[in-house]
Amino acid sequence: MVVEGVPFLLIALIAAIGFAVGQLWSLSLLFAFVAAYVAFFFRNPERLPPIGSRLVAAPADGKVIFVGPANEAEFAGGQMLRISIFMSLFDVHVNRVPVDGTVKDMRYHRGRFMAAWEETAGEENERNATLFETAQGVKLVLVQVAGLVARRIVCYPTIGAFCLRGQRLGLIRFGSRCDLFLPTSATAMVKVGEKVLGGETVLAQLVEEGK
Repeated sequence: MVVEGVPFLLIALIAAIGFAVGQLWSLSLLFAFVAAYVAFFFRNPERLPPIGSRLVAAPADGKVIFVGPANEAEFAGGQMLRISIFMSLFDVHVNRVPVDGTVKDMRYHRGRFMAAWEETAGEENERNATLFETAQGVKLVLVQVAGLVARRIVCYPTIGAFCLRGQRLGLIRFGSRCDLFLPTSATAMVKVGEKVLGGETVLAQLVEEGK
């Protein structure tokens, strides 16, 4: 379980115990259920990342809702290959680093809280964009997008940090999505509708600079 979920778990447990002491059993059971769901939501499983310098791992658990060309306005200012993953309230919400690389830049934007599956959510919702560069000079952009009930985006690395594929990147609380922007030369390895595991599923294969 990630530490960000501990306060929510403690509040729910204290409420459940308090109502039990007061013999308000229905409320006690309700908050016991909430505590169980919080522990489930903030679960933090270990993952085995794929091996290969050109392989891109999924940054999140969930369902692929978009694969195709899209404009990346944050850093590249042009067309890239975008792969979007929607995280339901039942998916693991710990986000993962997609490649071995250095965090070159990061930008956070306040915004709306539209449903994460809406096409314009990636441009209008609260979001955090992280620019990665691999040792081979390939640049990728990962955007953590808040959803309908999400109210906080957490990102652990700082600018200049070197990260490993599959490393825990952060999380988005309570329903959200991740948009991963890749060079147009990359080959997508997933299709819309597929379920993926963060840090394990191969989303795409890169073409190294100069090849």
